[in-house]
Amino acid sequence: MASLERASSAPRFRFLVALVPLLFGLTCVFIANIPISILGGLVPSPLLALVPVYFWCLVRPDLMTPAAALAIGFSEDVMSGGPPGVWTLSFVLTYALVARQRDSFAGLSGLVAVVGFAAASAFACAVAWMTVAFLAFLTPGVHLPPLAPIIGELAMTVLFYAPTALVAGWLHHRLVGASRGDI
Repeated sequence: MASLERASSAPRFRFLVALVPLLFGLTCVFIANIPISILGGLVPSPLLALVPVYFWCLVRPDLMTPAAALAIGFSEDVMSGGPPGVWTLSFVLTYALVARQRDSFAGLSGLVAVVGFAAASAFACAVAWMTVAFLAFLTPGVHLPPLAPIIGELAMTVLFYAPTALVAGWLHHRLVGASRGDI
């Protein structure tokens, strides 16, 4: 409650509060793409940046806009070193899916909420794989990309959903607030 009063009483900080979802998404991109591997590269890094896109698309769609999802996806493309535009397209289309089905996803809680995020993540990974497959189809002599790395990335993303969503929820309650009319 105090965070809502602080946000509404200080109009100059409203802009900064509105940037929290975008900045958290960019921070997640940076953390997920740090070139340090604890397990020696046995598992791919999770798409941590998909969590803020999903979370704030459901909770505060006025703060997580398609432009913010595009910026987070673009930064994932740049930091991951993959083909340009793959994660940008994937994040924007996942944002569109979640935004269109907001009532269905927002009503989920507990373990079913993780399954909802897993479905959105599976969609994002499928879009990324199909985009790379389409690019491979256009390039002579290049074969379809293997499915194992994208499935591993999906599994790691779902595994890291709960801790990342807890941080997003904490940021949301402490800094952003629940009311859409405050910003």
